[in-house]
Amino acid sequence: MERMTETEWRAFLLEGPRTGKLATVRPDGRPHVAPIWFDLDDRGDTVELVFTTFASSVKGRNLANDPRVSLCVDDERPPYAFVVVEGEARLSTDPADLVAWPRRIAERYLGADKVAERDPVDGEQVVHVHIHHVVADRNIAD
Repeated sequence: MERMTETEWRAFLLEGPRTGKLATVRPDGRPHVAPIWFDLDDRGDTVELVFTTFASSVKGRNLANDPRVSLCVDDERPPYAFVVVEGEARLSTDPADLVAWPRRIAERYLGADKVAERDPVDGEQVVHVHIHHVVADRNIAD
């Protein structure tokens, strides 16, 4: 295995529209994993992972109770690679976030020509994950 640099894992997360597998913590301590669409909010020295969810969803309720998350994104094709991000989520219902981020994320996965303007949806929230730890490896197939 070969470790990725920070520049490499940031690029890997943004390469193609890969889904992330998000793990949150249920109130009884059990893990919950769900696929998500995401993007990065890259402000130079800091980078946050950003996705949306509904407050009433399992992950939304879990995050309101315990902000710890882990996200795995992988490439299942040889030579194989993965990035695991661990961090702490901050939930936002800021109107500017609710307009900008759902659109930005949808454009990333669907293409700008497929995404129409829309108003925020009741109960939707934007999740900003402050990244604490990253494990990023690529397996080199000989």
